[in-house]
Amino acid sequence: MNRYRILHVTEFHYDGPVSESYNQVWLRPLQDERQSCLSFRLTTDPYSIPSDHFDSLGNWVHRFNVIAEHRRLRIEADSTVLVQQPFPMPSETCRLDALDDYAGVLDEHYDLLAPTEYVPHSPELTDLVRIAEQSGDGSTAGFARAAAQLIFKTFRYEKGATHVHSSILDSMASRTGVCQDFAHLLIGVLRMAGLPARYVSGYLAPAKPGESSNVMEEVIGGMASHAWAEVFLPGSGWYGLDPTLGAEVNLHHVRLAYGRDYGDVAPVRGVYKGHAGQRLSVDVRVRPGIDDEGLEVLEETTAAPATVLTPTGIPQQQQQQQQQ
Repeated sequence: MNRYRILHVTEFHYDGPVSESYNQVWLRPLQDERQSCLSFRLTTDPYSIPSDHFDSLGNWVHRFNVIAEHRRLRIEADSTVLVQQPFPMPSETCRLDALDDYAGVLDEHYDLLAPTEYVPHSPELTDLVRIAEQSGDGSTAGFARAAAQLIFKTFRYEKGATHVHSSILDSMASRTGVCQDFAHLLIGVLRMAGLPARYVSGYLAPAKPGESSNVMEEVIGGMASHAWAEVFLPGSGWYGLDPTLGAEVNLHHVRLAYGRDYGDVAPVRGVYKGHAGQRLSVDVRVRPGIDDEGLEVLEETTAAPATVLTPTGIPQQQQQQQQQ
């Protein structure tokens, strides 16, 4: 198991006064048999008193409001998380061509089979479905692994190639994208084959000194805000696949929230009143739980580059962060 302390800081800087800022954040790590959120603290500047609740998919959601005029909003989420080794996909699962036998079970996950704004059931995915079927062994697990590998090999990771509101059609056209796009692509391929799939928002923690790391992990950057997918295999359960790395998830994947797509679980979402433009910056830091000498030492810092948005109209929408 791995223990991490995560500090996720989001800052909005406005070029004029704004007010009546209403926000929701999905920043508290999930709590289940595979991951324990040992502590969590959410603070804002200007000061607010957040409230919390569970959404329909079982994620923690925090809400807060800043009514008075302000020119800057800082949101800081401080978490300590214990991650267990994920169960690997079973070697034997039901066959892909036998999914009709599990119609009752699959219908329980209808929302995770249906098309969404980010993941339409596009005819352009048909070739990817066909190739993954040919590459697999005929089982649902074999198909899911083949689909993740196919996206990893076919699409090029490129920051800035897409934007936060891009759908899979944008990535299909350019054959490029970031983890958010690749997660959506994998979800689309899985759903079109009849397998429920869900979007996972989270972090990719860096390898510790002495550990081997995937070349793509080094490209992405340790502890970046990250995204991947989970697939439901009838008779077996949910399993995580990271198409950006072309592999199953591991101890370095820290889960924040589940959604039908990114739109359900954007880390920070909000609106404010005012004509001012905004600049967004995101900084994520991780401290490994305890090193060989029993100390917690800062291991990695990554920050999304600041971007500028000049919105118009009232109220304005807070700019969202694309998961890299």
